[in-house]
Amino acid sequence: MSVRVGRQAPHFEVQAYDRTADGKETQFTSVKLTDYQGKWVCLYFYPLDFTFVCPTEIVSFNKALGDFEDRGCVVLTASTDSVFSHKGWCDSHPDLKAMKHLMLADTNHELSKAYDVLDEAQGIAYRGIYLIDPAGVLRWLAVHDLAVGRNVSEVLRVLDALQTDKLCPCNWKAGDKTLN
Repeated sequence: MSVRVGRQAPHFEVQAYDRTADGKETQFTSVKLTDYQGKWVCLYFYPLDFTFVCPTEIVSFNKALGDFEDRGCVVLTASTDSVFSHKGWCDSHPDLKAMKHLMLADTNHELSKAYDVLDEAQGIAYRGIYLIDPAGVLRWLAVHDLAVGRNVSEVLRVLDALQTDKLCPCNWKAGDKTLN
């Protein structure tokens, strides 16, 4: 079954790199989607560590963490790289040293397959992004080409619209009128 809006988001349990953890032994942890039951989740995939477009997106999401937190939304990112690769990249990239959200390691490609973003020939994920509601239902998704970064403001706009539980017209922004 493929991933679809309106259905339960595929469950996962994977290793993650947590740059904010106090000790080195706690920087690598296991994460499950059910850990975030009752919260919104923004899960976004990127192709590879040590690349060029990816850090621009990760830094943008990281800078907007407060905006997501204000909306009761946890941000997670994932690639097919290992937790050790994630750590090495964050340690070596000046803009990633301030990383504050978890980096999921999809080394067996099961997560990317479940969310239907795996390019099997290359063994990497397309730039998929998913908004999952507090009940674990997938409410929005978008998949971008490998060469095109996403717009974090648009993700926040869609999250705001979904959280109204009302009809929102084209180009709706928080504070605009919804449809009756």
